[in-house]
Order: sequence, then C-alpha cells, then structure tokens
Amino acid sequence: MLLPSSPSHTLLTLSLLLSLLFITLTKASSSTTPTSIFCKCTCGQNSTLIPITTSPPSCSECNRQFCLKQHLPICHDVGDDDIFTTCFQRDSAKDQAVVFIFIVATVGLLGYAGLRGWVGEVVKRWRGSDRTAGERYEALPGA
Repeated sequence: MLLPSSPSHTLLTLSLLLSLLFITLTKASSSTTPTSIFCKCTCGQNSTLIPITTSPPSCSECNRQFCLKQHLPICHDVGDDDIFTTCFQRDSAKDQAVVFIFIVATVGLLGYAGLRGWVGEVVKRWRGSDRTAGERYEALPGA
C-alpha cells in the first residue's frame, strides 16, 4: 500500500476528490428535466394528481373549477364544498439542494470515519520519522 509522504499530501488528495465529487453532482443536477407543477384534487376521501400543462405553468390555475373541468370520476358525486386543491412543485431547486447537501454530508462523514485511523497512523509516522534540522521544531531558549 502506498502511503503519502506527508499529511498535507493526504489533505490535498482528499480535497481534490471532494471537489471532483462536487463538480460531478452539480453537473448531474443541472442537467435534470425542468420542474413540474401539479394540482392535487381531493374530492371527499379520494385524491388525484394532475399536471398543469399550460405555458408557463402557474399555481393560480389549481382551483375547484380546474378539478371539475377534468371530469374526474372521484368528483362526480361530491359537492363543491368537499373539493379541495393543493398546488405543489416537484423536483424544485430547493428539493435538489436538500438531497445534494445530504449526500455530500453523508459521504464526508463516511470518508472521515474510514480515513480517521489511517490518517492518525500517517501523522504518527511522520512525526516520529527523522527529519532534517530545518523541519524540526525546538523551544526557544529561555522559554
């Protein structure tokens, strides 16, 4: 197994790997499909999701009349007072950011847990190895 010559080499390698991971995930999340807006029509106890297809999609269209115009079978025997609507956006930037931060934090913690013992051994070897006088730290006289 190859060991790096110094802890700074290890930190540099780790930071390069994390940077590569960040760039890869950023490119992957930016190339996803555009967000979609859905209207959830709830008629009594049943509900269904309907994509809003107008251009540009707007939550102002998600109302009781919108659900009634869809001629949903779940809304036939229901009065107007029992129809509820909810508009929501799927795959928004906020959702993607939360997932991305979770993945990065998890990978970072797993990497730290996996490398913690190995880095400790490398640091002990580096501190105990013979170094030149220029690398040695000595107390100042009189201190």
